[in-house]
Formats: sequence, structure tokens, C-alpha cells
Amino acid sequence: MLYGAETAVPVEIASSYRARTRGLLGRDGIEGALLLTPASGVHTFRMRFTIDVAYLGRDLTVLAVRTMRPGRFGLPRLRARHVLEAEAGALAAWGIRPGLRLRVEPARPAP
Repeated sequence: MLYGAETAVPVEIASSYRARTRGLLGRDGIEGALLLTPASGVHTFRMRFTIDVAYLGRDLTVLAVRTMRPGRFGLPRLRARHVLEAEAGALAAWGIRPGLRLRVEPARPAP
């Protein structure tokens, strides 16, 4: 789960080279978000939908947020160590903006 936004957000973590390379390619959407780590930039070639991208620093502070249509190449951010991807409009709906510090925790089982 991703915390720090206005609501807790389910997050998948892509930490292996293979998982980061695949990212959201081949999907029609995502419930929640995908955290690429380590990463400093992304592209949307062969993507099926527009995404929101948040560039995060080493301490998970949001450095920048942008929306990318399919077929785009995002320039790497110098201080970024992680990238958070979600469907377009999701980051704004969750209240994720530059300067906000996020926290990632394992999902808690339902009681």
C-alpha cells in the first residue's frame, strides 16, 4: 500500500530488471499504481493508455508529476530514484503532488 496521498493506494512494486522493463506494457489499465525502483525515467512506447508519472527522490518525496500519452519518451529526472505510474488522472485524484513524501508498506490482510 502507498501512503502519504489523501487515500491509501494499492501499489505493485517492480524492482527486478525484467519487471521494470515490462512496466505497464501490454495492460489495458491498472488498479492502483506501479512503483518502478530503481528508475529515473520512463517511456510509453507500445502502451495502450495514457498514464500519470510521478518522479520520486531517494526518500520517496515527489519531485515532479506529469501525464504521458502513448508513444512518448520521458526524459530522466536527475535526482529521481523511483518512478510511480498510474492511469491518467489518478495521481491528482489521490492528491499526489510535488513536495509530498510517500510511504510504501505491505498490504494488511483483511480481518
